[in-house]
Amino acid sequence: MPGAKAGEDERKEQILEAALVVALRDGLERLTVRGVATEAGLSHGLVHFHFKSKARLLAALLDRLLDRTAAFEVGPDIVRVTPPLERLLTLLRQEMRRLTSDRQAIHLFFDFWLLGTRQPRIRARMRAELERYRKAFHPMVAAVVEADPDRFAGVSTEGLCAVVVAFIKGSAVQSVIDPQCFDVRDFTKAAEALLSGLATR
Repeated sequence: MPGAKAGEDERKEQILEAALVVALRDGLERLTVRGVATEAGLSHGLVHFHFKSKARLLAALLDRLLDRTAAFEVGPDIVRVTPPLERLLTLLRQEMRRLTSDRQAIHLFFDFWLLGTRQPRIRARMRAELERYRKAFHPMVAAVVEADPDRFAGVSTEGLCAVVVAFIKGSAVQSVIDPQCFDVRDFTKAAEALLSGLATR
């Protein structure tokens, strides 16, 4: 029935929000189904009914986190930028601002990555999503390389995609490990200068 399905979806959402609170507060290693149930104000059995195990709960939480950190939109304001390199730099600025403004999510992302060193399924899921994120830049980066072949001589689209994502993820890392000294505007300006100043090899 539609009403029952909506109620189940709301309860799963409630559980995932509670899991996020517990994970951010206690870390993934100390997250338990009972702890999540307590945080959500639900019975342990109800959490188990919806997610069956801690592993499945963690997998659902990881999916939620990746939706929040590894997905981006190329909005109309970016599409309207005509020089390919400036369009790419505009997207770079957007992504740096987006990720560095959500330090809790990035901190949890790295917590999952650490957990993934011991759990192959989590590691594989994160690698796949990072690969998807990198490939999402491919069309825009390819346009940059094609528009200025002299400047980007010897630079592959894949290589430049990796560099762009490294700048974005690097900004996220620094915003977490050194939030007092990290300045996203300075970091972005430096990244732009390096990318736009690439010379012919």
